[in-house]
Amino acid sequence: MSKQTYRVCFCFRRRFRLAVSEAPEEIKKLFEHYSENGLMTVDGLQRFLIEVQKEDNATREDAQKIIDSVKHFNRKGLNLEAFFKYLFGDINPPLVPLGVHHDMNAPLSHYFIHTGHNSYLTGNQLSSDCSDVPIIHALKRGVRVIELDIWPNSTKDNVDVLHGRTLTTPVELIKCLRSIKEYAFVASEYPVVITLEDHLTPDLQAKVAEMVTQTFGDILFSPGSECLQEFPSPESLKKRIIISTKPPKEYLEAKEAKDKEDESGKGKVKGKVDDEEAWGKEVSDLNEADYKDDEDEDDEEDSDDGDKSQHALAPEYKRLIAIHAGKPKGGLEECLRVDPDKVRRLSMSEQQLEKAAVTHGKEIVRFTQRNILRVYPKGTRVNSSNYNPLVGWMHGAQMVAFNMQGYGRSLWLMHGMFKANGGCGYLKKPDFLLNPNEIFDPRAELPVKKKLKVTVYMGEGWYYDFNHTHFDAYSPPDFYARVGIAGVPVDSVMKKTKTLEDNWVPSWNEEFEFPLTVPELALLRIEVHEYDMSEKDDFGGQTCLPISELRSGIRAVPLNSRKGDKYNSVKLLMRFEFVDP
Repeated sequence: MSKQTYRVCFCFRRRFRLAVSEAPEEIKKLFEHYSENGLMTVDGLQRFLIEVQKEDNATREDAQKIIDSVKHFNRKGLNLEAFFKYLFGDINPPLVPLGVHHDMNAPLSHYFIHTGHNSYLTGNQLSSDCSDVPIIHALKRGVRVIELDIWPNSTKDNVDVLHGRTLTTPVELIKCLRSIKEYAFVASEYPVVITLEDHLTPDLQAKVAEMVTQTFGDILFSPGSECLQEFPSPESLKKRIIISTKPPKEYLEAKEAKDKEDESGKGKVKGKVDDEEAWGKEVSDLNEADYKDDEDEDDEEDSDDGDKSQHALAPEYKRLIAIHAGKPKGGLEECLRVDPDKVRRLSMSEQQLEKAAVTHGKEIVRFTQRNILRVYPKGTRVNSSNYNPLVGWMHGAQMVAFNMQGYGRSLWLMHGMFKANGGCGYLKKPDFLLNPNEIFDPRAELPVKKKLKVTVYMGEGWYYDFNHTHFDAYSPPDFYARVGIAGVPVDSVMKKTKTLEDNWVPSWNEEFEFPLTVPELALLRIEVHEYDMSEKDDFGGQTCLPISELRSGIRAVPLNSRKGDKYNSVKLLMRFEFVDP
């Protein structure tokens, strides 16, 4: 055995000896209860799975598979070290491994859809490069709605993708389309929607139509130029590409309107910049909404002027549009009017939604039962930050559009939400958002449906994934954990453990209880930070887990980086218990 191999083996053994020596008393007592003479047999482990892990259908075969998977020398059962290794192992994840299990045969309007905003930007909204690379990354993560802003190129004879009226460098549309085709169904078979923000002349619209049809061919879903009466289901649209945009006004007319807007100081590049911390400031909820910046909004969906806005459209381009978008003339009531004969997509900025939710919450929910609502970040988020997605989801908004390169707490919630349903990018909305007979009121006071008890036992793995001087140059780190709920405002809360000084394997052993009025929309938030007396606390990992698929029992919870990438070793050992109120 080489010195290096010996050192690795020694560190591996030391790692679990250290963890066992630090094991919480509750874990040791559970092992004693379900074991005999220091060994947890197949029968004892089966009882543990049923009674503690709440795996009601666990069999002796399931228990034997666990024993066989934990590499040690006794196939008859687990000693304490092997039991602890199982609890901390990948075989014991916090989410139910169900794959796609929602009903996928309802109309698209019945689903939350993993949605990107300005999907081509590599960084900020003003000066970053435009590229197909962030589009590829988004599709690999399971994003199902890609947004492209399309403009004439510098010579007006081709089409570029860029953020208009900014310093962003363009990328050719055809390059984006080809990358979408190549990577669309790598992470999920369910349909990809391309939302186009169109600033083209009719001749270039015809060119786009040719590009789109040649690139996607038979996988393009084109129902014709008329609005759909009802959206198809995700199941019926597997491995299909869908185009969504508004039938746009004639290019020069739109350009003149934008020029006037910029002159009056309402362009997208105006306004204050949100001051976000490196990993995102704390997520605000609807009660903290700020409505003062309406004048800064850049409305991405111009009014639909009916026949007047159609005459300049290239007919072959119009036929590509499967999901029609646009705002009718009139006020909010007209925008939210439900047409029994056709369905459409409506877009609102985060602030427009927050403002509308105060006076028209139930009307928004009713609209989203048949139609699609897309919510996008306010124009002042030039650093590509994001907003609280729960505001959109609790009102039934299907396309809560995020800057997928805008890493921070809001995006962690988005990542967490779409871990559900096998990560396929489509989540069936809860029944209460789809009931036409009793429209859900997002502002109503609701009773507690269930309580979630969370015990944070301990964490480990930082010693292996971080440089040993990353947190402190001369001493081990001082870790604390933050645990809480993101959901409807009354459910949303964050709590904190004590800080443990000088310990690479912190054992907090603290229990928290969270009452949930709308558990269907709740996410469990978990963060670890390292306390720093003189500077800002250091980041130690995070994850968000959909409570709808959270497993009861003692589970190993892997933590992720700021970007949402899973660490190799960093995990928490936690216990989850659901209690009826």
